[in-house]
Amino acid sequence: MAEKSQSGAADAAKGKGRGVDASSVAQPRVPRTERGRRTQRAILDAAAAEFGERGFHDSSIVSITIRAGVALGSFYTYFESKEALFKALVQDMSGRVRDQVAPVLRGHSGSAIAAEGVALEAFLRFAREHKEIYRIIDEAEFVAPEDWRAHYLNTAARILERLQAARAKGELGVEPSEVHAWAIMGMNVFLGLRFGVMDGQADLGEVAREANALLKDGLG
Repeated sequence: MAEKSQSGAADAAKGKGRGVDASSVAQPRVPRTERGRRTQRAILDAAAAEFGERGFHDSSIVSITIRAGVALGSFYTYFESKEALFKALVQDMSGRVRDQVAPVLRGHSGSAIAAEGVALEAFLRFAREHKEIYRIIDEAEFVAPEDWRAHYLNTAARILERLQAARAKGELGVEPSEVHAWAIMGMNVFLGLRFGVMDGQADLGEVAREANALLKDGLG
């Protein structure tokens, strides 16, 4: 394992400063047991903290396994390399954002525009609790570009789908387009940066209400 770790470090050093060929990075192995799922989850959580603090290139597999409290050999049971872990982490965090918002929307009985405000507040709370997501997603543009692209495309697609459903119900005054979806997503991302990451004291409900008023007046 020591030889494998040194080899991985050398590969990372050679790749420093440039993107990683995502097509050559293997997908993580799916755990077969509950214990395995807990171990993989611990590694992903440790990686989020490590990459969030140190960045991809300055992080190491050894430091991640120490954070996770698992043996080095356990890492290679689930991930082929640091690049594979980072790729899996981007997918995981993107899915966690989706899973944070989806239950809130399912429980919302108001208008579609109001629902976007509820979704925004849920995202703001996630951003405040997981500030590392911004650094990780930013680095993904160069380390895992396919997953970086998928994160934004999928998020915008979900917003557009909600807007189209609202239009079909007569709740929107305009025909929604991809421009509207990306504009809403862009607003949400930067509000999360300002009030989730930079400001830990802002009233996130009020932030969401003010932003939602823009949608109500612009699209309703």
